[in-house]
Amino acid sequence: MFTGIVEELGEVTAVEKLDDASRFRLRGPVVTEGAAHGDSIAVNGVCLTVVDLGEHEFTADVMAETLNRSSLGALTTGSRVNLERPMALGGRLGGHIVQGHVDGTGRILERRVSENWEIVKVSLPADLSRYVVEKGSITVDGVSLTVVDAGPDYFTISLIPTTLALTTLGIKEPGDPVNLEVDVIAKYVERLLGDSAPQKGEPAE
Repeated sequence: MFTGIVEELGEVTAVEKLDDASRFRLRGPVVTEGAAHGDSIAVNGVCLTVVDLGEHEFTADVMAETLNRSSLGALTTGSRVNLERPMALGGRLGGHIVQGHVDGTGRILERRVSENWEIVKVSLPADLSRYVVEKGSITVDGVSLTVVDAGPDYFTISLIPTTLALTTLGIKEPGDPVNLEVDVIAKYVERLLGDSAPQKGEPAE
């Protein structure tokens, strides 16, 4: 489990295209410290398994399902990525519960720059909109964020200078893809309620 508090802005140092997968080598001195074969590291919000380690670098295999479901397939050598190690048992949950299981992708639609923060508008796939609510939590490229405004096909987030400086969200431009993971609690509630859950636009009994 992750928290969505990015530890390091890493870099893709090599990409090897395979028949139905890709192998990435990534540089991250912080997240590789004490890491071992088989450990998990979140890359732009995607939980990947360490298959090899080098000096300040690690290698991870990404299968076709993950490439199709996330924006990792668009990464090239030199791409910057958000990196986070799993939360240690007993550690602080600084963000929210993040599984590292990407639900889909959106795109940066607009950036509004203010003196002390930026408001970023992101497109939202139709099948995910029911899980996104104003002041709720969402993970964007592995960053735990609070939803400012939730529309039918978009949402907005407010980014402070620290987030802009230490994550990929500071360098993403309109049109760039981002990985999205909605709050897993909302999905479990929907599943438990089943057919008794009111559909969007229907009044609750």
